[in-house]
Amino acid sequence: MRDCWSQDDGTIRVEWGPVGAESLVSYAAERGPVVAVVVDVLSFTTAVSVAVDGGMTVWPYRWQDDSVAEFARGHDAVLALGRRAAAAQGGMSLSPRSIRESGGSVQRLVLPSPNGSTISALLDRAGAVVAAGSLRNRTAVAGWVIKRLDALAAAAGREGPLGDPAVVIVPAGERWPDGTLRPAVEDLWGAGAVVDAIVSRLEHRAGPMLLSAEAAVALAAWSWVADRVGPSLEACASGRELIDGGFGDDVRIAAEVDESDHVPVLVAGAFVNAVIG
Repeated sequence: MRDCWSQDDGTIRVEWGPVGAESLVSYAAERGPVVAVVVDVLSFTTAVSVAVDGGMTVWPYRWQDDSVAEFARGHDAVLALGRRAAAAQGGMSLSPRSIRESGGSVQRLVLPSPNGSTISALLDRAGAVVAAGSLRNRTAVAGWVIKRLDALAAAAGREGPLGDPAVVIVPAGERWPDGTLRPAVEDLWGAGAVVDAIVSRLEHRAGPMLLSAEAAVALAAWSWVADRVGPSLEACASGRELIDGGFGDDVRIAAEVDESDHVPVLVAGAFVNAVIG
């Protein structure tokens, strides 16, 4: 990757989709520790947030194929179905409503997804500590990020230079029918919401080197929508797609800004709630 694409003029960086995010994290990981926050508002990271709120452990997995059922059996976990199959047969899917309605009856869930799930695995392999961020838990995620940065600074003081830390926030985006990235505005808003919460928590420590230009743009996008989140999610392309498909409740759950204080962090391949304190 070219240095000019790295956003290394800022600690907080924002990059779209699997290819860009993996490149940015790999570059940053060669120079210091990396914290990554994947944001897939409609609906992977929102679904993970709801699941972890309910005490579940969630294994992300690439999109449904012949290997996923065996993977779920090997982890003694329930396999999430496709949205329509779950609506017809019962069970859980990427639909946050379906996970919430399970009522805590499932503790171990495999959640396939072509976007947020795939990106989470790529960034884990690239050397980042990975969290699932959404509008529901953006302030909790910001607190976790800052504690990670503070811990890294303390370790550098004790042990010597550890390199320059980076926080890479990844709006997952969607896919066009040909498989190319479709930037999804709700994920830009979600990334900006996390940036906003980090900046707000840092207060006087937020200097001119904090945000890359791309992170500043995400922050500006969030500021435009922050006081009308619900209607904006319903009006964006992904929200309209879900509503047209009968999944309007999923859009409303995604709009539950700061309703969760749990931070799903990828540990040994599964999202579990981070212990903060």
